[in-house]
Amino acid sequence: MAENSLLEKVMGLQEKYDTLQAQLSDPEVISDMKKYVQLNKEYKELAPIIKAGGEYKKMMSDYDSAKEILASEKDEELREMAKAEISEIEDKIPAVEENIKLLLIPADPQDSKNAILEIRGGTGGDEAAIFAGDLFRMYSKYAEKKGWKLEVTNQSEGAAGGFKEIVCKISGDHVYGTLKYESGVHRVQRVPQTETQGRVHTSAASVAVLPEADEFDIELNMNDIRKDTFCSSGPGGQSVNTTYSAIRLTHIPSGIVVQCQDEKSQLKNFDKALAELRTRLYNMEYEKYLNEISAKRKTMVSTGDRSAKIRTYNYPQSRVTDHRINYTMYNLPVFMDGEIQEVIDQLQIAENAERLKAAAE
Repeated sequence: MAENSLLEKVMGLQEKYDTLQAQLSDPEVISDMKKYVQLNKEYKELAPIIKAGGEYKKMMSDYDSAKEILASEKDEELREMAKAEISEIEDKIPAVEENIKLLLIPADPQDSKNAILEIRGGTGGDEAAIFAGDLFRMYSKYAEKKGWKLEVTNQSEGAAGGFKEIVCKISGDHVYGTLKYESGVHRVQRVPQTETQGRVHTSAASVAVLPEADEFDIELNMNDIRKDTFCSSGPGGQSVNTTYSAIRLTHIPSGIVVQCQDEKSQLKNFDKALAELRTRLYNMEYEKYLNEISAKRKTMVSTGDRSAKIRTYNYPQSRVTDHRINYTMYNLPVFMDGEIQEVIDQLQIAENAERLKAAAE
């Protein structure tokens, strides 16, 4: 039933929340942008817990009042009303308490960030590139449904269609926390367009979702970066423009190379490439955190193990199977049209169950 210790934990955070609120209106903090961004992030993360705690406190107060009426009131009509309220609250308590327990577990600090999405054709040649294109369309449709903004930063088209590789940035609310489950190898089983005898082939494409690094997450030394410019090129290698607007950045200490040729402006391409480089360097450290998590969570629903086969798309059977949670749907055309929320919801449920279990140990 109701857990007073749970309420104590939530209300114990109220003082921190109030302090953060006061600090955010302090002119000294406002003038220090790095500190302000960090404190504002903490404040926003606490807000849902404080709200849930306030609602829980009121609900338990109503519950106690109704029990008191039932114990002391002789009026039968009032007693029936109290009984109904007690019954209604008792039905709500388990779900409310589980939600608060989840909110009290520290979330992945990256969940609220924008994301860099990479899709690469794997085994399967032309068919793998075509499938990578299908996946990109699927995520584009999903992003559109969520009201997110998608910007392609780099792409290499396949000879028969699709992409050998495509990299894009997706901006919006809680993008990384939603899409992080998509990292891994996606396998497709279907008759390729290039197959003349109607045989089903298996191909694959890899998906990587990286939390975008904020400007304050990592400091870049521009002396460590080599900048090269080149002409943007399109399918078949023909020149798209004759100005050197495309940018390639090489981070000399790590060897990481990024490039951007999406914009006609060299300056805009440089800004996008720099943001991606910052993200890739940030993710080198983030991988260590993911590896720690993967050692604790059996389903590995949000880890960085991008070599794991996570999902199979079987066209003859119109079937999508997520192997991490053994979840199967038979609505492949709809799924490929961006309706992927159902499986993401199931993955989140699986991860939440693991987080609750880990917190209880």
